[in-house]
Amino acid sequence: MKQRVVSGMRPTGKLHVGHYHGVLENWIKLQDEYECFFFVADWHSLTTEYADTASIRNNISEMVLDWVAFGLDPEKSVVFRQSLVPHHSELNLILSMITPVSWLERNPTYKEMLDNIEARDLSTFGFLGYPVLMAADIILYKATRVPVGHDQLPHLEITREIARRFNHLYGPVFPEPEALLTETPKLLGLDGRKMSKSYGNSIYLSDSAEETERKIKGMVTDPARIRRSDAGDPDVCVAFNLHRIYLPQETLDEIVPACRNASIGCVDCKKILTAGMNERLAPFRAQRQELAAKPEFIGDVLSLGSRQASGISDTVMVEVREALTI
Repeated sequence: MKQRVVSGMRPTGKLHVGHYHGVLENWIKLQDEYECFFFVADWHSLTTEYADTASIRNNISEMVLDWVAFGLDPEKSVVFRQSLVPHHSELNLILSMITPVSWLERNPTYKEMLDNIEARDLSTFGFLGYPVLMAADIILYKATRVPVGHDQLPHLEITREIARRFNHLYGPVFPEPEALLTETPKLLGLDGRKMSKSYGNSIYLSDSAEETERKIKGMVTDPARIRRSDAGDPDVCVAFNLHRIYLPQETLDEIVPACRNASIGCVDCKKILTAGMNERLAPFRAQRQELAAKPEFIGDVLSLGSRQASGISDTVMVEVREALTI
């Protein structure tokens, strides 16, 4: 039998090309090798966005459109919405009873976000306990693999500890999921910082070819290259991190020396990048437009996937209740 993969994404805004190359592209590869469950983590979005929920529903539709248009196949994977499967909340409650607070307080992301996010009050029970909900999301389907980057290993370890503690107290119900390590390319945004919805420096998957061209035109390049005649350095050029992804190697082999000896300027170099990027994204954008013209499509995908997920989670929760003898 195939090993089982579970992963989710919060619907907190538009997906950008960093999301595609960092997460979605990997999901698409995994669905041919594993039994995959990919979910819209809408309960998780409340951990930080609880004061303003007006955009969550639209964000869900836009995000799933991106998923399917760019290659996630609901016929190969179970694609569902977390809040439509009540067992996530039930198992979260049960696991919260056995999880020591000290495990949650040592979570590095918890400390980092408390220190750096000032616009929202994150001193809530839900935010402190989000690793418990994450553990419920994963072990509810008896996942054996979870795709994570190296920086996310501490989060997965909390899940493993919670599963281990449940098994120790009540009997062997859950496997301890192992990391499926993925290499996540760090994409820089238009201004040189990490590409992020929060910074407004992103190229979105839903952007048109014209919007992409406009954004690349204004993108930061080599800050030391002031004049057209100045030699450039692709290694420090912000735009060049996109060149590496969207242009073939033979084109890069021409551009790099031309940049270093100033025989090509940043304007012309950006035009080459724009053409390459728009050519590669064109079929996905066309598919996205076609799917968006079917208003019932996203609802149908999530309804079917949520029923499939519920069928499996219902069986697992029977085991959980029997183990608890309640």
